Formats: sequence, C-alpha cells, structure tokens
Amino acid sequence: MSEATHEVTLLTRNGCGLCTTALDQLRPICAEFGIEVATLDVDEAAASDPSLRAEYGDRLPVVLLDGREHSYFDVDEPRLRADLAR
Repeated sequence: MSEATHEVTLLTRNGCGLCTTALDQLRPICAEFGIEVATLDVDEAAASDPSLRAEYGDRLPVVLLDGREHSYFDVDEPRLRADLAR
C-alpha cells in the first residue's frame, strides 16, 4: 500500500441503486491505496450548496478524485487505479 495522497468522494443520492454499486466497487480499490471513500448526498448538501445538485443531480453517481470529476454512472476502475498510483 502506498501513502494516502488522494481523496476520493462519491456523490450520491438516497435510494440510488447505481450509487450503492459504485460505493461497493470503490471501497476495495481505494483500500488498496489506503484511502477511505467519502460520500456526499447531493440532496442533503443542497441545503448549503445547491450548485452540487444542479450540476450532478441528473447523473449520479459521480466519483470525484481530489475534488475533480473523475467518472460518473460507472466507476472507471483501470483509470482510477492508474490515477491513484500517481
């Protein structure tokens, strides 16, 4: 395992089946790199930051790597592994 130098956040919505699948995929990948996946429900976050739901609300789940969009709907596992190894 390498030092955790990246941050992975999954933007989700309550009741989103694709979001649950994406989180299940992300956890073991990130664990290999010593990273814990953070989750952020865009509907809950909209109370203080409505721009999140406006930007991502129709295309969840979204994987953010270091605060930037990395993939959406599906986890791009090969690309994520390569980017986490950097």
